Amino acid sequence: MDQDRALRQRRQPSQPTAIPDRYEIAGAWCRLCLVALPLVVLSGCQAALPYQAAPASTYASEPFPVRLVNRDRFDPSMRPAHVPNTTGAAAGTIVVDTSAKHLYLVESKDSAMRYGIAVGKSGYGWKGTATVGRMAKWPPWYPTDDMKQTTPGLPDRIAPGAQNPLGARALYLYKDGRDTYYRIHGTSEPWTIGTEASSGCIRMFNEDVIALYDKVSPGAKVIVR
Repeated sequence: MDQDRALRQRRQPSQPTAIPDRYEIAGAWCRLCLVALPLVVLSGCQAALPYQAAPASTYASEPFPVRLVNRDRFDPSMRPAHVPNTTGAAAGTIVVDTSAKHLYLVESKDSAMRYGIAVGKSGYGWKGTATVGRMAKWPPWYPTDDMKQTTPGLPDRIAPGAQNPLGARALYLYKDGRDTYYRIHGTSEPWTIGTEASSGCIRMFNEDVIALYDKVSPGAKVIVR
């Protein structure tokens, strides 16, 4: 916790807010949005193996509820799928295609696992190469000072849980040993997947970020395009 606070103080003021997202809205409104969710605009197709959702019992051991999303309300390309590896990256690499709203975990020279994501709003995007510096399950969220200035009422800390903007898991991206303040993380706003919605971080469905978390380790290479 102290390390995160110290790192935030060294952040360059000219950079856009990089810790993701705004404060969570009420849980009842979240459920309403899930019911009323419109279809995400269709994107390009890739040959993919059929998707099978994990049963709710998969998450019974989680300390907080994992709300299962109705995937039929999203473009099919937002579903996890095994696809041909067209990234050119080595096995174990995470590749983020910001324009297509896809994240790929490269499994081999021939195959990759694809997930749907939300990316940064206009002016908040980031592209480059980083590594997974650390990982956390159900992390707390510490809004930065500039976020608290633009959104009055934000507390210093938001506890882990279903209403936390970082969701069920977070992968903290580092470059040259320093925190970039960009994360790959879950979300308390699943209806944003497939859109430009964050403050620069990569959002995933909580079910998907849990699966990704279990397949990667600190030190994994991340390429954001």
